[in-house]
Amino acid sequence: MRVGGLAPAATELAESLASRGLEVHFFTRAGSETRGDRAVIEGVTYHFCRPEGPNIVDYCRSMSARMVEAFRREDDPPFDVLHFHDWHAVDALHELRDRVTVFSFHSTEYGRNGGSFGGWWEFDEISGKEWYAGFVSTLVMTVSHHTRTEVMWLYGVPGWKCAVVPNGVRPERFWRPVDPGSVKKRYGIHPLAPLVLFVGRLAFQKGPDLLLEAVPHVLRKRWDVQFIVAGTGQMAEDLRERARGLPVQFPGYVSGEDHLDLLNAADVVVIPSRNEPFGLVLTEAWSAERCVVATDVGGLSENIEPFVDAIRVPVHPESIAWGINYVIDNPQYIRSLGRAGRKKVVERFDWDLVTGEALEVYARAQALRAR
Repeated sequence: MRVGGLAPAATELAESLASRGLEVHFFTRAGSETRGDRAVIEGVTYHFCRPEGPNIVDYCRSMSARMVEAFRREDDPPFDVLHFHDWHAVDALHELRDRVTVFSFHSTEYGRNGGSFGGWWEFDEISGKEWYAGFVSTLVMTVSHHTRTEVMWLYGVPGWKCAVVPNGVRPERFWRPVDPGSVKKRYGIHPLAPLVLFVGRLAFQKGPDLLLEAVPHVLRKRWDVQFIVAGTGQMAEDLRERARGLPVQFPGYVSGEDHLDLLNAADVVVIPSRNEPFGLVLTEAWSAERCVVATDVGGLSENIEPFVDAIRVPVHPESIAWGINYVIDNPQYIRSLGRAGRKKVVERFDWDLVTGEALEVYARAQALRAR
């Protein structure tokens, strides 16, 4: 179930590990269309549970308990390494804390709130679970140096305990030959009109409101630019209301096929995040050889070489508009940025490379626990 970047990152890591001959079991929740409690997919054995709960914290507590039940039925002979992804499984980590454990921070609750402290009970509860995970796990993995620093600062996790392993990507999964004009026409856009694409959660952290505020500044330079904001989230209704009269479409959730068509037809992919631990959209857009304009935060800041493989701008609507305007009239430069991004993906973020780094962390965790 793809919800943000965590689901594809965890799934593809599991598949890549299995492709190397490791026995990999993945304990997770069942989707609405899941049948049965067990399945083997791409060499990975999945174990599905069906949690319940009136709120996200109780739901994840139920999920952890049921995952541990399924785990104990499979733990003979014992698993060598247990890898937990994000706070949702911290109660399971607590039950299995005497084992070789690796905990991945794909983000933090602080970061998901756009770099601010929430103050409501869920924020405090989730942040407490994140602190505990950093304290009790054998080693911690973060998806960027920015997230490593954030985790050390927020939760006092020592530097020796934190390893940076970026999210990987399968570049071939995101590039496809499309006729951009035909894709644009499906959305009522003139085939020659420049298309700017946002894909992600419609949440404060991801900054879709910043992009919306940038639109009038872009139109002053180029009146025919069209925008598609794809995704769902709590800001959707407000954004639609604010976009009245602007050339902005909100298709909501888009299927995998539609996502690939839009990605490969877009002239510019914009990532206007206020906080971004890694930014899978960046590597997916690069895989499709797309030109990217992104804010200067977190993993985006680390991974972009400005004006070489993407345009990096401050977190401000006028700056985002400047970045779009800087490239929108130069198709040759747009293509060169996309090709440079694709080259970086192949050389740095291919899953084969990233899986090797994860295996090194597993070996380190085993050595630490053996002492």
